[in-house]
Amino acid sequence: MVKILFICHGNICRSPMAQFYFADLVAKNGLADRFYIDSAATSYEEIGNPVHPGTRRKLQAAGISCAGKTARRMTREDYREFDYLIGMDRWNIRNMQQICGGDPEKKIYKMMEFAGSDRDVADPWYTGNFDATWRDITEGCAGLLEFLKRKCEL
Repeated sequence: MVKILFICHGNICRSPMAQFYFADLVAKNGLADRFYIDSAATSYEEIGNPVHPGTRRKLQAAGISCAGKTARRMTREDYREFDYLIGMDRWNIRNMQQICGGDPEKKIYKMMEFAGSDRDVADPWYTGNFDATWRDITEGCAGLLEFLKRKCEL
């Protein structure tokens, strides 16, 4: 089983969007039983809060539910538990490495790497533009799935 943890600052916008979109994507590809997918925050600010309404609307429009998800903070234990820890931007990556005490097993990636880009996933918290975030997430997740199909022979 491939275990993936998507991470952003608060775990209410970008990382849950990636979590639920990717879960839907792997299910549509008949691979749901091959994955464990979760998301987390690098901060404590939103812990226990539900998914942001803008993210819920984008997921609902695609027929994807995120019911019951509340924000949690990533832990050092997550580094041991997950195969891939995927941050949404360079600040997430820096904070993830700090929380994990580095990245000795090379498990930490930036989402848009899988789409062949070094850019950050657009942060709707500041812009309110959930459409731009959705484009980045869907592009990054498609690239991630292709990467994992090759690497893990799925």
